[in-house]
Amino acid sequence: MRIRVKDILDLLASGANSEEILEDHPYLEADDIKAALQYAAQQMDHPVLSVA
Repeated sequence: MRIRVKDILDLLASGANSEEILEDHPYLEADDIKAALQYAAQQMDHPVLSVA
C-alpha cells in the first residue's frame, strides 16, 4: 500500500505526530516519514542566484 509524500506532510502540518501517523497507517515505518520529509526538503532546495 502506498501513501503520498503530500499526505504525510498534510498529516504533520495538521498536528499529527509520527506515532499517530504510524498508528493510523500500520504499513508505514518511522523511516518512511523521515524519507518523506527528506524528499520534501530536497524539492524545496534550489540555488540562490545573485545579480551583480
